[in-house]
Amino acid sequence: MAARIFYEKDATLEPLEGKTIVFVGYGNQGRAQALNLRDTLTTHPLSHPPKILIANAADSYSTRATNDSFAQTTDWAHAASVADILFLLVPDHVQPALFNTHLLPTLKPHCAVIVASGYNVFYQKLHLPASADVVMLAPRMIGTSVRSRYQSGAGFPCFVSVEQDATAQAWPLTLALAKAIGALTAGAIQSTVREETLMDLFAEQALWPHIIATFREAYSTLKALGCSDEALCYELWLSREPAEVFEKCAEDGFVRQLVHHSCVSQYGQLKGSAEVDVSGMRREFGRVARERILGGEFAVEFEGLDEGEGNRDGEGVQRRLGELYEEAAKSELAVGEKRVRDRLGLKTI
Repeated sequence: MAARIFYEKDATLEPLEGKTIVFVGYGNQGRAQALNLRDTLTTHPLSHPPKILIANAADSYSTRATNDSFAQTTDWAHAASVADILFLLVPDHVQPALFNTHLLPTLKPHCAVIVASGYNVFYQKLHLPASADVVMLAPRMIGTSVRSRYQSGAGFPCFVSVEQDATAQAWPLTLALAKAIGALTAGAIQSTVREETLMDLFAEQALWPHIIATFREAYSTLKALGCSDEALCYELWLSREPAEVFEKCAEDGFVRQLVHHSCVSQYGQLKGSAEVDVSGMRREFGRVARERILGGEFAVEFEGLDEGEGNRDGEGVQRRLGELYEEAAKSELAVGEKRVRDRLGLKTI
């Protein structure tokens, strides 16, 4: 089934006339989208231009918003009370407590709530009023790229959806906002929070874990056969060849990019990938998709990390992440890479 794709010609900025647009969170996506929207409204002025307000805790992000010359507040209740359009752009795991406790009580009737991830809408973690339009604008790039590609005129890929159309005007508003942040330049794909959540979490919990595990096992196998840490790091990733391969996948096609490789490489990759027994992988992929993601197992597990006395504002999540990083650092690949990076004076974050 082909998805609908929206372009600049499909939208007008008029639904934004006279609105107050509040960005809750001025981090990765918040800053990029707020700056893009302001620039668009500057170059395409409206008769009654909307007001832009940044709502953020008093921290380095709020300082940056001030330096970027935005009006801002640290008063969540005030932000909700004035918002006609509310971008909810804080991390997924802190969204429910912030929205349900601090924003919802003073939220204006018919306010449009905009999310950049389908997670909390799909899992019904947000207590969204029936009177609100609920919209997803989900750029498929990190915030710095959303900003730089807007500035270059290239645009960026984005998913859009209307999950609740309380006003019967949610789609024109959605496309106006997509146009304003630069999401229609390259085309925005119509999606749903279910589809976005499924694909996003599947990549994070099935696809990339298998890729990480494959590199880890390949490293150990080749090291056992006498390859040095230095040679392995450069051969497998430090040369940046994998990054270049993925760039070519985007430019020329996932399989057709192989024509840029030697005949030996093309033969090995095409024949080898066709012969890999993927039956176990397919079962695991299906299990993750059906049980962990669509069945809600992961959401329950992840939410449980912050339950219990003393955990607040994602502290339990951060603690568990620290434990997982410590565990990952013990692998043969991680130990070997650390030695190589230290020896060569390469940056390590």
